[in-house]
Amino acid sequence: MVQEALTNTLKHAGPRAEARVALHYLGDAVEIRVVDDGRGASAADDGRGHGLAGMRERAAVYGGTVAAGPRAGGGYEVVARVPVREEVRT
Repeated sequence: MVQEALTNTLKHAGPRAEARVALHYLGDAVEIRVVDDGRGASAADDGRGHGLAGMRERAAVYGGTVAAGPRAGGGYEVVARVPVREEVRT
């Protein structure tokens, strides 16, 4: 998911855009947040990609979610949350 989000930044955000990746362990889930300062809502969509749909499908396999969209003030954000299930050993 991080790789796909960063690929989208390279593809859509513009030549001088910067991105940040943050991983947070929330106890019952892992949160992946990729934020860029690029074009955001004004970025052109070439209609050829399936990256966001693919990220959503991968997260859903584990009961997770992905939210993505332009940020207020510019840029774009992708946030994925995947539940963590501790295995019980007997």
